[in-house]
Amino acid sequence: MGILNKYAAASAALLCLGAIPAHAADLVEAPVVEVQQFGGWYLRGDIGMSNQRLGKLDYFDFANAQQHGFLDDGDFSSGITGQIGVGYQFNDWLRADVTGQYRGKTDFSALDYYSNPSLGQYGTNDYHAKKSEWLFLANAYADLGTFSGITPYVGAGIGASRNTISNFRDDNILNAGGGYAGEASKWNFAWALHAGVGIKATDRMTIDLGYSYVDLGDAETGPAYNLNGSTRNQPFKFKDITSHDFKVGVRYAF
Repeated sequence: MGILNKYAAASAALLCLGAIPAHAADLVEAPVVEVQQFGGWYLRGDIGMSNQRLGKLDYFDFANAQQHGFLDDGDFSSGITGQIGVGYQFNDWLRADVTGQYRGKTDFSALDYYSNPSLGQYGTNDYHAKKSEWLFLANAYADLGTFSGITPYVGAGIGASRNTISNFRDDNILNAGGGYAGEASKWNFAWALHAGVGIKATDRMTIDLGYSYVDLGDAETGPAYNLNGSTRNQPFKFKDITSHDFKVGVRYAF
């Protein structure tokens, strides 16, 4: 083989080798990029149960008794909560929403005692009432990473609560007395701490299992009346109402 033929053969071989990777690359599929079909906005809806606590029931006349205390400090039954809201998912780690929640009526009961030995007065008061709220919060959440479609999160919210006390009764059985008070509502600053998990159901829908600790502030009755109709034009005050809430809901992105 002549020298020119040798060079020609070598050049052809190099060209063939250069073409092999190009053809091999054509056989490898390009990665499929999933295009997001919706923005970061989402709607949410939740239902749940409240588990509420009362810091203190107070009335101005308690201080006038020579001895006064509570045999039962007072507490609320559990109640149903229902919530709707709209939010925005900023990225994989941060989202925020605003929510409006109705907290259904719960029953309240408490029992105190009083005595005025110098006047020969002794007795107890059995208190009953109902309570409900409207709660409005602006919330921010940190999503802590997704594991097999499950995303744990923590969050916090601030806003306002409109607390309503109704059907207040005071039964003084030992002395065949008692009283009542009318319905009243009170606006308060409110705040909450949240934790839970989001479970991805579809590309757009997430099931939310959550817990919230909520500080609802205070509430009060209308002016209290004795059974004979006399009044000192003072309300009973429900101080430091808090709640441990558990809820299940859906977040739907669009």
